[in-house]
Amino acid sequence: MAKIFLIGYMGSGKSSSGTVLAEQLGFGFIDLDKLIEKEYQMTIPQIFSTKGEKEFRAMEHNTLKKVIEKDNIVVACGGGTPCYYGNMELMNNNGNTVYIKMSAESLVKRLLAAKEKRPLIENKTEPELKAFVNRQLEKREDTYHQAQYIVKGKDLNIHELADFIKKVVVVA
Repeated sequence: MAKIFLIGYMGSGKSSSGTVLAEQLGFGFIDLDKLIEKEYQMTIPQIFSTKGEKEFRAMEHNTLKKVIEKDNIVVACGGGTPCYYGNMELMNNNGNTVYIKMSAESLVKRLLAAKEKRPLIENKTEPELKAFVNRQLEKREDTYHQAQYIVKGKDLNIHELADFIKKVVVVA
C-alpha cells in the first residue's frame, strides 16, 4: 500500500507528471485542487475570492486528511499545501513525498501562460510575478526540502521518475 505526494511550486508539473506516474505505477491519481473544487462545489478562484486564503487552507487540510485514507495513489498537491496545518509532516508520516524542484525563472515562464487560472497571481505583471515567485519560493523552500525525495522539474522525464519511484518506494 503506497501513497506518493507530489509537492512543489505552482506550475512545476505536479498534475501532469502525477497523471503519468499514477498510470505507470497502476495507481489512482488525485489532483488535490480538483478534488477540493468537487467537494466544495466551487472553483479555487471562487473559494479564494469568497472565503479567502485562510478558509481555503482549512478546506485543503480537511481534504488531504480524507485522501490519506486511500491506498495506492499519487496525489498532486497544491503549491501551498505542504506549508499549512502541519500538512508536510502529515504527508511524510503517511506516504512518500517528492518535491519537484524548479528555478523561479523557469516557473515564471510557465506561469505567465496560465496565470488567469491561478488566483494568487492572476493580476500580476511579469516583474511583479518574478518578485512574487522569488518571495514565495524563499518562504516555502525549507518546507519543500522536508520531502523525502527531491527531483529537478525542468526537463523532467516522467518515465524516469516512475522508474525511480518504483525502485525507492516500497510498493506493496
